[in-house]
Parts: sequence; C-alpha cells; structure tokens
Amino acid sequence: MPISETWLLPDGVADVLPEQAQVIETLRRDALDFLASRGYQLVYTPFIEYIESLSSLSESNQDLDLATFKVIDQLSGRLLGVRADMTPQVARIDAHVHPVEGVARYCYAGTVLHTKPQGFNTTRSPLQLGAELFGSDSIDADVEMVDVMLSLIEKAGLAAGTHLDLGHVGLFRSLVKHAGLTKAVESHLSDLYQRKALPELAEFTQELKYGSDFYTLGRYSSDLDALQTHLSAEILADEAFKHAFDVLKTTQVEIQSRWPNLHIGIDVVELRSYHYHTGLMYAVYAPNRAAPLAQGGRYDGIGQHFGRARPATGFSCDLYALSAGQFTDLNVVVAPKGTAMDLLEAISNARTQGFGVIQLLGNDSLNSVPHATHQLVNVAGEWKVEKI
Repeated sequence: MPISETWLLPDGVADVLPEQAQVIETLRRDALDFLASRGYQLVYTPFIEYIESLSSLSESNQDLDLATFKVIDQLSGRLLGVRADMTPQVARIDAHVHPVEGVARYCYAGTVLHTKPQGFNTTRSPLQLGAELFGSDSIDADVEMVDVMLSLIEKAGLAAGTHLDLGHVGLFRSLVKHAGLTKAVESHLSDLYQRKALPELAEFTQELKYGSDFYTLGRYSSDLDALQTHLSAEILADEAFKHAFDVLKTTQVEIQSRWPNLHIGIDVVELRSYHYHTGLMYAVYAPNRAAPLAQGGRYDGIGQHFGRARPATGFSCDLYALSAGQFTDLNVVVAPKGTAMDLLEAISNARTQGFGVIQLLGNDSLNSVPHATHQLVNVAGEWKVEKI
C-alpha cells in the first residue's frame, strides 16, 4: 500500500471527531448515571475471551457467531473471540464471577466488534450500552426493562415521536410445537413472517396442520383482539400460547399506563433473533430512522452454558447511532502565557464556568490554537473572556 493511503481505515469503522465525541461521552455518562439511579450496577468486561465463553449465546444465535472475530491466543494456543455483544459476558459474571441470589441488575458500556455491519449504513465497531436483569421471570421484570429503555431514550432527548414495538416469540414457538412441525417448515414459516409475505403464507399454510392458525398469526399479527377472534379455540386454550398472549397484552397495558402518549405497536411475528429470545421482545424506533434506537427482550436460561441457568431480560443500544447527527459547539478560551496570580486565577475561574482554557506556551500566538473560540484579555486591569 502506498504511504499516502496508510491512514485509511477499514470499511465500517471510523474516527469520532471532537464535536461529536463530546456529545457521545456526555450521553454515555448521563446514561450510566441514570441506570445507576435505577439500581443497575456498572461492570466492565474484557474485549477478548475464549470463544467457549462467548459461545454461550452463539450456540443459539448463529448470527452472533458469524459476527464474532476469532483469533489464536499466542500464549495458550486457544481460540479467542473479540466480543460482538456484551450480554454473554455479563451472563458469565452473573453465573460465576459475581453470583447473586435473587435479582441482579447490571449495566455496561463499551466497544464491540462485528465481522460485518449488522445493518444498513452501520458501523462494525458500535459503542454498545445496555442493561441486564437476571433472576426474575415475572412480567414486572419485563415491564421494568421496557420502562428503563424508554426513560433512557427520553433522557437522550429522542422521545418525541418514538414508537415502541412489542412481540413475543412464545406465540409462534408454542404453535409450532402444537402442530409438530419440522425445523425446515418452521424456518420457512419464520422467513415468510419476516418478509410479511401474506400471499405466500396463505398458499404455504394450506397443507399444514393448524394452517389457518399459522395464517391468522401473520394476517393479524398487529391486532391482539383480532387474533383472539380468529384463532382456533384449541390454540387459544394451549397453556404456553395463552401465557405468551397474556404476557404480551399485560405488558402493553402496563407500559401504556406509564407512557400514555407513547405509540405502541404489536407484531407477534417479528422473529428477529428467534432462536435466542425466549419470550417478550421490544424495540423503540424514532421517525426517519430505519434501525431501532434500542432493542432487547427476554432470554431465559442464558447462564446454562456456565452451569447456572437464570431467567433474564435486557436491552442494548449503540451510542454512536443514538447520537447520530448531534454535535456540540466547543468553547475554547486562549489565555496568554504568564504566571501572575491574577492571570492564573482568571484561568481557573473560566474553567469553573465551563470553558476549556488553553494557556499559550513558549513563543505560541493565538494563531497556534486554530479551534479557539474565545480569548482571555486584560481590560483596564481586569481579565475578561471575549469571543474571537
């Protein structure tokens, strides 16, 4: 590669310049402080781990496995994975490093790395922030997590016009089990639901056992009342299906009571990460953004890989995406060189007021700080901050 091109970065990664970096860092601090106020304890996790540890999720989520960079450890000769998601690491902490009897709440923020972008116009190295709740399988835990996610979005200043999507993999999963479908048929149905291909779905389900119920699930996926009307009595009486339906409906009512102005949509065949999630799924969207601002769901049994299966629910977001398009004006004051007490006191006072102050060095002049916005000048014996 020519020397002139060595500064170029790989596709899908980018530098963050000061004006946006300040926005992101402020958002990260505020978010973690907010999560701490809700009882979520901060943890840091390593950037690399043995692949066996990170595979606690990839066994049930092939997408995560494919997103994980793998390298050979030069010390042990074992295979390492660069974290593509921090959830399995927090599950390891909950299972072995910091086992808690009862409910445990954790939060985190850190860079993850993906082998390929996970969506249109997305980075391969998101700054992931999230929260996880272990040890409770109650609806209250799901409602708390959705409420925390929405509150975080509101704190980030993005609540206006947001839309919450709720789903539950248990409806489709219990119907598949009731009908005794093969994995191949299940996979094809999942693909049809994801593509919202109703004509294909109608044709494909004609020969299936409970085919009309599978079609109804797709046809009325956003209307719980219509589902109750059109599904067969046998399916509605199925314990697993009934439980999933009740959880979804109760969560919708609970969240709506807390967020009366929020638009809540239902999609019972939104099956993203279908083999990973075990129950309620949720995502919050903003106008004019295709990707969700934050998303999550229930993934009970997460710690089984580590010998301690626990009910769990959680969400995450990418702080880069959350802060997209936001910039801050950096106020930088240039102070003249010198050690006079009144000058040093004026510099200290300016910093206390929130300015960043750079004192000139050696033979530097004002022109040596091209990003300066203000200067400290002595007017009639008094130091004042003046805009340049």
